[in-house]
Amino acid sequence: MSDRQDEPVRVQVPGEASAQLLSAVGGEPADTRGQISWATFEWARNPYVILITIYIFAPYFSTHVVGDPVRGQAIWGNINAIGGFVIALLGPLLGAIADSGGRRKPWIISFVVIMGFATFSMWFALPMDGGIGILGAALLVIIANVAFEFSAVFHNSMLPYVAPHNKVAGLSGLGLALGNLSSLLILIFMLIAFMLPGVVDWSFVPEVAMFGLDVAAYENSRISGPIAALWMVLFSLPLILFTPDSAASGANAKDAVRNGLRSVVRTVKGLKHYQNVALYLFARMFYNDGKTAVLIFGGVYAAGVFQWGPLTLTIYGVVLSIFAVAGGFLGGWLDNTFGSRNAILISIGGTSLGLLLAVSMTPNEIFFVPYDAAGAAPIWSLPFFTTVPEMAYVSVVILIAIFITAAYANSRTMLARIAPPEKMSEFFGLYALSGTATAFLGPLLVGVATALSESQRVGFGAVLILLVGGMVLMLFVKEERAELAAEDRRD
Repeated sequence: MSDRQDEPVRVQVPGEASAQLLSAVGGEPADTRGQISWATFEWARNPYVILITIYIFAPYFSTHVVGDPVRGQAIWGNINAIGGFVIALLGPLLGAIADSGGRRKPWIISFVVIMGFATFSMWFALPMDGGIGILGAALLVIIANVAFEFSAVFHNSMLPYVAPHNKVAGLSGLGLALGNLSSLLILIFMLIAFMLPGVVDWSFVPEVAMFGLDVAAYENSRISGPIAALWMVLFSLPLILFTPDSAASGANAKDAVRNGLRSVVRTVKGLKHYQNVALYLFARMFYNDGKTAVLIFGGVYAAGVFQWGPLTLTIYGVVLSIFAVAGGFLGGWLDNTFGSRNAILISIGGTSLGLLLAVSMTPNEIFFVPYDAAGAAPIWSLPFFTTVPEMAYVSVVILIAIFITAAYANSRTMLARIAPPEKMSEFFGLYALSGTATAFLGPLLVGVATALSESQRVGFGAVLILLVGGMVLMLFVKEERAELAAEDRRD
């Protein structure tokens, strides 16, 4: 049997090339197996974000490794700020190398190995600055975060070569869907295997944690590192084995970087002819940094303020992951009903309001109104979300998850509506760059605000500056298609 049986069937129209079988860059696309393997890489990578940076390791680090939730939130902000700065500094260089063509899988393999080693080693971050200590754990997180983003640069650059030109969006969407699904499934696995045993008497839950982990030593939180690492390495194999790579281009990496940076500078300078698009990209930098900070610090804030343990945080992650799916549908409905610009304003406005309400919750306050927690009975017998303020916080954060997901969808559509078709690829390159150029800003703001105020509430609430700032700038953006500038017509 031929080993090329999965290739797409060619339907030749007399006198006409089978254009639908060409990749987005004009070559032969990967076969079906290669395309699905490309999408599977998102299945491999996304659990790192969920397990390490949001719901399990991040709260464990800030609360138990550091030993002080307020100081821990400040340190976690600085960790993400440093990683974001490295990404912003080196991202364009690697982007230029990726855009120069040639083989990409060796780069991806290198970053997967680096990320896998760093993530697995997080197991050795023990409570109260033990094991590798705060500094060692911080370095591992920075290394893993940077490797995660850099692997995405080369993975994304493979898409136009892998997918048929008329299936690029569909394959990209499949990757995102697989990533979200894998994150949800691994959270459910963590819940049943490590968090619920010994806590509930349910028939489908083991009596003890898998591998005999010691919950008292927070091993059920520390195991998130090895699991994320093994998951990523294992499910990266389909991409490595089955997705074809481009042939070596013979291009000099130094020349590729130089030419790539010149292209970026030329494109940025050309923005003066597209002021509306430039204003949109500038506004997006602010509100995108704000959205990212909300995702990074939501679990850290809850762990410190409400003293949530691994069980509650994992359930929190499962709940938000489920409701975030609704955000994609909401984003499409808002866009079709009100237009992309107004949809963004609604989504970011909803996120801002949600964040304000979220920081109004503490064990003793609801919407900044004092609440008698000492005299209140648990609202149910389950071992999580047992108080009214906790349930109120979860309800508000569910809305945040929905609006943030909607905003991601609306943002891409907005650029597609206002950029000139002749420069669409160029502007989407700037769109990607604007998403990383100031990636350190949100975490830095939270870290500094938390350290100065000695308050998690103030530190987390400071993200409103970015969200509201981006929303105000969006008020001046027009939803109208830009015409190709005269200078570009001459080119």
